[in-house]
Amino acid sequence: MRLGVLDVGSNTVHLLVVDAHPGARPLPAHSHKAELRLAQLLDESGAIDSVGVDKLIAVVQEALEAAEDKGVEDLLPFATSAVREASNADDVLARVRAETGVELQVLTGAEEARLTFLAARRWFGWSAGKLLVLDIGGGSLEIAYGIDEEPDAAASLPLGAGRLTAGWLPNDPADPEDIRALRRHVRAQIARTVGEFSRFGAPDHVVATSKTFRQLARIAGAARSADGLYVQRELKRRSLEDWVPRLAAMTTAERAELPGVSDGRANQLLAGAIVAAGAMDLFGVETLEICPWALREGVILRTLDQMATPEPPTPRP
Repeated sequence: MRLGVLDVGSNTVHLLVVDAHPGARPLPAHSHKAELRLAQLLDESGAIDSVGVDKLIAVVQEALEAAEDKGVEDLLPFATSAVREASNADDVLARVRAETGVELQVLTGAEEARLTFLAARRWFGWSAGKLLVLDIGGGSLEIAYGIDEEPDAAASLPLGAGRLTAGWLPNDPADPEDIRALRRHVRAQIARTVGEFSRFGAPDHVVATSKTFRQLARIAGAARSADGLYVQRELKRRSLEDWVPRLAAMTTAERAELPGVSDGRANQLLAGAIVAAGAMDLFGVETLEICPWALREGVILRTLDQMATPEPPTPRP
């Protein structure tokens, strides 16, 4: 069947269309995305303002039209931290439902981490052993660890690249004092969670998902996306730490000239690099591998698993 996943994230609203059935690898058929940056459309009370809600509704309607054009049979719509943490989340969800018919499922941070972990586990397989998975989104950082498909530990921290850029790095280029303050904040937040994961022992394999990690790996020398999904891409802590001060000295326009960095994400790349470097340092990670599957694929895989689970037999009278 043809499934559509509608991901209302902190940076983008992304429709991913895949051809899938239980037991098979989902095959991407179409991608439709719009840069909305909901995390940066909050007013002083933490609410998504009316302009932001209007934009969200328009983008969701566009995604619905794209899904219909591509023959999507079932749509899986969900929202992450920007909607989850908005003070007017219920009103936003009600307006989206009333004006588009889409019932957005709001994932908790722990659910995001678990579904992303599932995607990474299926991608790397059982031979990868104990996995530590890191995912930097626009609004939050997800961390998960485990040996099975369900992680033993999962956490979500408010350390998304978009959120931190808007709240801590207002200048372009960033002010050195602001960068130092953000670095202290990031490392203090991550350090609080390290013990929760370290009690399970060292991971056998560390992987990272998300556009932020892919772009950081690319500027550090990893293969281009055009080279295909199955090319191994790594990010080394030493390379990342060398890049952080270089990114800090650049303007947004200069970062956008770097290989693999999009115009829409260039302003967030420094904050993302600070989070990535802090996580790798505090978790003792020297090298991580980039996983091409993430939250959207996790949602698809979980849905297919549920479809494959047979209904229990009806007891006979």
